[in-house]
Amino acid sequence: MSTSGHAPATGTAERYRAFAAEARGRSPQYEELTIAVAGDPLILEFLDALPAAKRQPNLLFAAAYYLLGTPADLRALRGLVSDDGGELARTMLARRTQTNEPARCATLLPALALLPQPLALIEVGASAGLTLLADRYSYDYGSRQLAGTDPDAPVLGCRPLGPVPLPAQVPEIAWRTGLDLNPLDVTDDDDVRWLECLVWPGETGRRERLAAAIETARRDPPPVHRGDLLTDLAPLARQAPPGATLVIYHSAVLTYVAPTSAATSPRRSQRSTPPGSSGSRKPLRPPKPSSCVVCGDIHRKLHTIMTSALYV
Repeated sequence: MSTSGHAPATGTAERYRAFAAEARGRSPQYEELTIAVAGDPLILEFLDALPAAKRQPNLLFAAAYYLLGTPADLRALRGLVSDDGGELARTMLARRTQTNEPARCATLLPALALLPQPLALIEVGASAGLTLLADRYSYDYGSRQLAGTDPDAPVLGCRPLGPVPLPAQVPEIAWRTGLDLNPLDVTDDDDVRWLECLVWPGETGRRERLAAAIETARRDPPPVHRGDLLTDLAPLARQAPPGATLVIYHSAVLTYVAPTSAATSPRRSQRSTPPGSSGSRKPLRPPKPSSCVVCGDIHRKLHTIMTSALYV
């Protein structure tokens, strides 16, 4: 691929430099690679030919991992772009960044436990549904350990910061389902391989935790429906059983919803809990059975910082 006559997009390079700061302290290999990509005309031209939403560092690196069988360094990535750029582009266009980190359940659990039981869960942007299984995992909060309903499921560790209302037991989940533009199937080996490719090199314990969560999900896979949260969420919510508190939540998907689209979503009243809490304040008003509670924006580093919202 020639770069003659085409200057790399400054915006793409800046995006990768910003991502390097995000990878710092988490994945030295991806931090180094991202900085290198930001200054590489060959790779920047390749990226600039893709739709803007498909130029994400996470997506590029996962697609390269998927095709190469190992996390890429700059030499391997340049070779892939030069020799098989068409296949790399097709993979990036067909796939999405669908990281499904089960440890996010450890930050969600205290909020779920505050709600009237039993619960009916809908996760938007559910990927393979691993964060729909909050009741099956066990938890270690340091000062308190909780046993989940599946004795073979992984134990998720979390260090609470501040006065987090740690529950005495896992919540009772009567019904659960997910919604995703491109659901992943935990029983499909290729989908599982994509999930594995989304794990960053150098992040200790994540690959093992993912594998254990996938085995848990395979014993009784949660349903994840194909659809758009802006158009398909309401019909799905109507399927929730009466007498259960309906909880609609996400862990990252609103980041990918265009601002103009988000403006058309149902009107919401939002409040933020202070840093160091995990939904420790009570809801704005006591939710009634079959009410709709939205708990989301789980802090990506899995510290117990959460934003909660109620449909009004």
